[in-house]
Amino acid sequence: MRFRIRYSKQGLMKFIGHLDMMRYFQKALRQAGVEVSFTEGMSPHMSMSYAFPLGVGMTSDSEYVDVDLDIPLSSRELVGRLNRAAAEGVHFLDARVVEPGKANKGMNLVRRADYTLYFREGYEWEDGWKEDFAGWLDQESIMVLKKSKKTEKEVNIRPLIYAFDLNPDMRCVRGICDETAEEGADPTASDYDAPGDLFLALSAGSENNIRPELVMEAYASASGRAFSPYSFQINRDEVYTKSGDHFIPLIKLGKQL
Repeated sequence: MRFRIRYSKQGLMKFIGHLDMMRYFQKALRQAGVEVSFTEGMSPHMSMSYAFPLGVGMTSDSEYVDVDLDIPLSSRELVGRLNRAAAEGVHFLDARVVEPGKANKGMNLVRRADYTLYFREGYEWEDGWKEDFAGWLDQESIMVLKKSKKTEKEVNIRPLIYAFDLNPDMRCVRGICDETAEEGADPTASDYDAPGDLFLALSAGSENNIRPELVMEAYASASGRAFSPYSFQINRDEVYTKSGDHFIPLIKLGKQL
């Protein structure tokens, strides 16, 4: 039985990279006493896959991992066990049963990701940049040089920016863990409880992936503003798939057991 598990990653855990997070998650599953299925072959490993790896230095309110279990648990029990084994900075929020099969893996479904950006102290841009940013986005084409490990090409990123908000509130989606959280705790709260400086909804996934850093670097270059990859703290708010004209959080594709 395949479960899609949603968790938050905050605090010092933002410095843990994707491969180390995979190792951590395997350890957490073992410590939680969860009976995970293993692949077959010469080198069997836990049957699990991440939907959309998070960059080092980013925090997140919605990370997703798909795990196949030999012995199913209820959603509440699985989340509770994982939280008891969780490291500081990781909180498991929800677990839902999803259909097995390659086409239904989270990594193959991702189409959008939402981000809230916060200026780090000392890196703030001068007053008026928000109005200028809105004007910059009010054009049909924004061409940037997008680089990958093997190629680089010019891409029009404007159609890949689905929405933006210049005065966003915190965007945290609550999971079933709210019912079992310690009194007074807010497991979905990000490190940054003040309103963000910018919200971006961007195309994501294997086909048309665009990083928030690329958007901000393109704007800074066009407006003559100084840019550093460390100018912002970035929080990923949610990850979506697409059904028709609507975006749906990945967790909504499953059902609680």
